[in-house]
Amino acid sequence: MYLLYIATALALSISFFINKEKTIKAVKMAYKKLTKISPAFLGLIIAVSIVLYLVPEQVISSSLGNDNKFLSILLASFMGSITLMPGPIAYPLGAILLKEGVSYMVLSAFTTTLMMVGVLTFPIEKAYFGTKVTILRNIISFFIAIGVAVMTGFVFGEII
Repeated sequence: MYLLYIATALALSISFFINKEKTIKAVKMAYKKLTKISPAFLGLIIAVSIVLYLVPEQVISSSLGNDNKFLSILLASFMGSITLMPGPIAYPLGAILLKEGVSYMVLSAFTTTLMMVGVLTFPIEKAYFGTKVTILRNIISFFIAIGVAVMTGFVFGEII
């Protein structure tokens, strides 16, 4: 992560050296966008935190560890689609679920939809991209996540 910060600082410094006025203008624009979108993201983070607090890990793992792989993938995809969670939380949760017996294929469906499909972020996306583009992006992302899960099942020998 520090490498990303260093690269960003370096790029910003080069931009500042090349054109000071444009760089300052761009930083001001970015700051305004960040302050505009921050309340919505903060609300989403609070909502997700409450849901994760109320739903125990055992309920999640028992639901996803089902012997019916097709049903487990659909349930995991649905749960991932309606949940919002940053990667630093999602991947350790995936490790916990793996220890609880959830298959790689189901974990793949869950984490991929978690990162790519945004039911909770729909109002924010709609405001920036429009309803049609947001719905289309979410549908395409959902099917890509299912495809990734199936490929993961083949790779890990969970689908013969």
